[in-house]
Amino acid sequence: MTAVAESTPIGIGPAPSRYADLSDSEVVAEHLAGGPLAFDQLVSRYQRRLLNFVYRTIGDRERGEDLVQEVFIRVHRHLHRFDQTKKFSTWIYTIASNLAKNELRNRSRNPLVLFQTIKKNWEADHRPLQFEDHRNRPDDLYRKRHLRDLVEWTVNQLPVHHREVFVLRELEGKTYEEIAEVTDCNLGTVKSRLNRARNRFAQVIEPLLD
Repeated sequence: MTAVAESTPIGIGPAPSRYADLSDSEVVAEHLAGGPLAFDQLVSRYQRRLLNFVYRTIGDRERGEDLVQEVFIRVHRHLHRFDQTKKFSTWIYTIASNLAKNELRNRSRNPLVLFQTIKKNWEADHRPLQFEDHRNRPDDLYRKRHLRDLVEWTVNQLPVHHREVFVLRELEGKTYEEIAEVTDCNLGTVKSRLNRARNRFAQVIEPLLD
């Protein structure tokens, strides 16, 4: 096992150049054929994206890192069963989505854990900015950070099943078909939940932007 061991945390290292121009399915095939660094390429491509998705879904970055680690452990363990006629991105997001939903379900059964998570997030102002453009002026960075914080807070106010489709569509850029596969819902349900999520998101965030 090259990139994943249950006792070893996953980190993003330099992506192996020989795999950089390959599609996901080609990298998967390379890994299954014994390519020693192919799985590292998959980790490099998806670790940050999955962490953003899981974090926005459960609202806890540290726990999100643990869940993303578990995603890659499961992918490594079951990749030989992956249907290579399907999109790898949809498959890995489905695993992440299921783990995130299980986390929220387990948390809802334990009020103390939920309270501790909320309390920890009260003191989360030290979180570093992501995707900063250091050429911007400090006041521009402040406004961007303020808006990002408002968006994250507002997303967390959405019901879980609405939050999931909103994050996948509006923040991750997934198609309706991909969201339907990830959430195991039909297209009509996806569009209905997304419409309600968008309306609720707008209702909550609009007064905060005045």
